[in-house]
Amino acid sequence: MGLLRRVGAIALGCFAYGVLVENQRFQVRRVTVPVLPAGAERIRILHFSDVHLLRRNAARIAFIRTLAGLEPDVVVGTGDNVAEPEAIAVLGEALGRLLQVPGVYVFGSSDYETPHFKNPLGYVARSSAHVGFHGGIPTDELEATLSSGGWRNLNEKRVTLEVQGLKLEFRGTNDAHLALDDYPLVAGKPASDIDLAIGVTHAPYQRVLDAMVRDRVKLILAGHTHGGQVCVPLYGALTTNCDLNPKYAKGLSRYRAGKRSSYLNVSAGLGTSPYAPYRFACPPEVTLLTLTER
Repeated sequence: MGLLRRVGAIALGCFAYGVLVENQRFQVRRVTVPVLPAGAERIRILHFSDVHLLRRNAARIAFIRTLAGLEPDVVVGTGDNVAEPEAIAVLGEALGRLLQVPGVYVFGSSDYETPHFKNPLGYVARSSAHVGFHGGIPTDELEATLSSGGWRNLNEKRVTLEVQGLKLEFRGTNDAHLALDDYPLVAGKPASDIDLAIGVTHAPYQRVLDAMVRDRVKLILAGHTHGGQVCVPLYGALTTNCDLNPKYAKGLSRYRAGKRSSYLNVSAGLGTSPYAPYRFACPPEVTLLTLTER
């Protein structure tokens, strides 16, 4: 019984740490990506994802309010912004002047439907992907909030932004986790006058990533995985909740499709489902990517 008590105490302590400490230990991951033409000025992209915001998430809201101080050139949101309709206005207020910075965004499943309980251990064995959803989030209101300062909705769209004298093409898909993606609508190689093509998607399913790499998209930004959310120290993520290999669960990597490769940045996200509000060996984050010349 003594051993069982000690094991139980350790498990309870780990759970309490994941809920009360690590879940609130927000950080900015900083990476450098050499993808710009020779002689180009650096470009700073703020990539945020998976906020899953509730009105009661005071620490998360306070952290989001600090992000404008990073002074990015472009902001990219990769979905799952809110967990209740009432949080939309709160998110807009917290983003503040970031909404005036050039930006693009795509949606994830939580931008369409309110969360419901799922067995979190089931994610280790299989993806929770499904077709169809129960709704509950006023997506039009969320779109209006995110676009209020000029950000562009990138779901199945291509958008060109001029930044630091360069033409950046952004192409995006709707949520692959809900099978809402239709990449052929944005497929094809970048135009000859484009200096850099960037792909944006919420859930990094291989069908989306492979197609972007084949089309010579040099940088892909995604979220959804929560970085594995509960990771094993010195090992990493056990799952990505999609068909992506767990070695790509968070951070910057080189993703290969056939003979081509692209940089892939998967954000571990800022939040969690309200029904699983814990993290372990995987603190919440945003990413500041500094693009430099090749």
